[in-house]
Amino acid sequence: MRVGVFAGPDGSASSSDVTSLGSRRRGFAGVVVGLGVTAIPGGLDGAELERRLLEIGFVEGARVEILHEGAIGRDPIAVRLDDMRVALRRREAEAVMVRAEAAEPAFLQAAE
Repeated sequence: MRVGVFAGPDGSASSSDVTSLGSRRRGFAGVVVGLGVTAIPGGLDGAELERRLLEIGFVEGARVEILHEGAIGRDPIAVRLDDMRVALRRREAEAVMVRAEAAEPAFLQAAE
């Protein structure tokens, strides 16, 4: 069951540079482009997971960065979501579709 659908910048249903947050490694920085929610076996149904992710702040355009991965199975992950930090299981992060951000110029990083 697919609840959420995301669109690329050209309006297409997908884009080659869009991947799930759950498949990325520590140090990844990007932007949320949408949610691709499916039901998690033995977990939340798709609609409930989508609602919770939206309430946390995983909305289109939000900046994300993976700060930390758990020692066992790289799970859970700690994510900077705009100006807050959130812990997610990888299976939940699979529903968050992201696009990698180009590196910021050094003078912009120093200003933050």
